[in-house]
Amino acid sequence: MKQLLTLLVCLPLFTLAQQTINGSITHGGLQRDYIMHIPSSYNANTPIPLVFCFHGYGSSASTIMSYTNFNYVSDTAGFIVVYPQGTLLQGTTHWNVGSWTIGSTTDDVGFTASLLDFISTAYSIDDTRLYSTGMSNGGYMSFLLACQLSDKIAAIASVTGSMTPQTYNACNPQHPTPILQVHGDDDQTVPYLGDPTWTKSIDDVLQYWVAYNNSNTSATITAIPDINIFDGSTAEHIVYDGGDNYVTTEHFKIFGGDHDWPGVWGNMDIHASAEIWKFFSKYNINGLISTSTSINEIKKDKRIVKITDILGKETSQRRNSLLFYIYNDGTIEKKIIIK
Repeated sequence: MKQLLTLLVCLPLFTLAQQTINGSITHGGLQRDYIMHIPSSYNANTPIPLVFCFHGYGSSASTIMSYTNFNYVSDTAGFIVVYPQGTLLQGTTHWNVGSWTIGSTTDDVGFTASLLDFISTAYSIDDTRLYSTGMSNGGYMSFLLACQLSDKIAAIASVTGSMTPQTYNACNPQHPTPILQVHGDDDQTVPYLGDPTWTKSIDDVLQYWVAYNNSNTSATITAIPDINIFDGSTAEHIVYDGGDNYVTTEHFKIFGGDHDWPGVWGNMDIHASAEIWKFFSKYNINGLISTSTSINEIKKDKRIVKITDILGKETSQRRNSLLFYIYNDGTIEKKIIIK
């Protein structure tokens, strides 16, 4: 039966400047909330990409919006970013992905599809360039969408998430799917080596998608420059290329990394949000696109638009502190000015 879809809250739909909207729809008899950011470059005559960004277990849409800085990447790269809000399971916000959420009856895949349909009626969305990412439980949710909403989702990226056995065993993707996994090998919340009772190992997840995408089984491994020697971790970029439709299965492995969003806390040699968009920008639902654009190619008049601390809070320039300088071309620089 088709679910009732009703707009409950929404701010004006069209503007010449970027805006952040708090909205709600009704799905499955529940009010489902979300936050959506529209870049200033939005033009109703030009379809643009859309990125879902799912929060972690016990977290919220506003929290993940705050620390990922995806709104700023959105403004410079020209895509809509949507932060859905999870429902409560025994008093804790969650996404229904199986395992520890197996008692949930919430239809989060259906909610995502309905939310996408609703947004697409109000905005000009490029339906070949729909992506999903998320932290922890939100990473699990992104994998679930790659398996169960594959007709819409072009590529996904998981930060500290994985696949539950339920998602893994019932996965039914419909097209070669670019996958990016960002994970610390010392993650104490979602273990890198997995746990047979509730979560697949990161290697199991990567190998599933390498096999499904028909990628090369030998990876290209590139060490990431250790820009910050004080963060207690290093990183490498692992790429399985040669997949059907030229898709890749990729992994940023953080040695010494815990349950972190790199670039915000934990590893400071990469910024996960920037790397995720650079990855997404290469693909649409049909695979590699020749007009891919990395975020540092968006604008040539490079200037600082914001300075944040390691928690993502806006601040001013100061000495002897690690700060992130966010530029209007989407690039992010990590600096410590020594007095």
